[in-house]
Amino acid sequence: MIDPHTLKFLTLLRKNNNKPWFDEHKAGYLQAKENFLQFVGALIEHMCVFDKSLLQLEPKNCCFRINRDVRFSKDKTPYKNNMAAYIHEAGKKGQGPGYYFHLQPGKSFLAAGIWMPNALDLASIRQEIDYNYLPFTKIISNAAFKKEFPGGLSEEDKLKRPPKGYEDSNPAIEVLKNKSFIVTRNLSDKEILNTSLVKNITQSFQQALPFNQFLKMAIGEV
Repeated sequence: MIDPHTLKFLTLLRKNNNKPWFDEHKAGYLQAKENFLQFVGALIEHMCVFDKSLLQLEPKNCCFRINRDVRFSKDKTPYKNNMAAYIHEAGKKGQGPGYYFHLQPGKSFLAAGIWMPNALDLASIRQEIDYNYLPFTKIISNAAFKKEFPGGLSEEDKLKRPPKGYEDSNPAIEVLKNKSFIVTRNLSDKEILNTSLVKNITQSFQQALPFNQFLKMAIGEV
């Protein structure tokens, strides 16, 4: 489970996002980091029951660094205010559909799918949805899937006009306008600290498996 200390550390880091404070509280960071790694490890272990592609995955290869890349950012604060993991057979370096867990006080969430795929993969996904729109709609309209992801398919950065090669009359046009194909669910701090968190997130990700498999098939990952 996520320890209350981990949320407290991230809350304090948001208020003291500077290197001197971080160095002074390095022990607290290492404790929070270890707790997060253990949690991700438990999550992977549970997920392997339904997604065998994760069997050889190590939690350390899924978790992102807390240091921010400030080279091209106006925000020069050195650290992220969150801890996050991308659960994919290639770990956080995976480019295909996977599972994401974001831990941040008051702003935690989980997600599944593929965010901002490259142009070739995006074209392949759109083509697959165009060819197999009915099977795709059955996946995202499934009652169990909708219960876990009530917001449905994210429309972040959605195109205003149809992508090249598709007409307004296409039944799938609103989905095809998407640049990302992800579903998300917010998690309250109360949910984060619940002893059933691993079980609850595993349940959500299991319902997302057909969604991810469809996307993987589209880009040739399976």
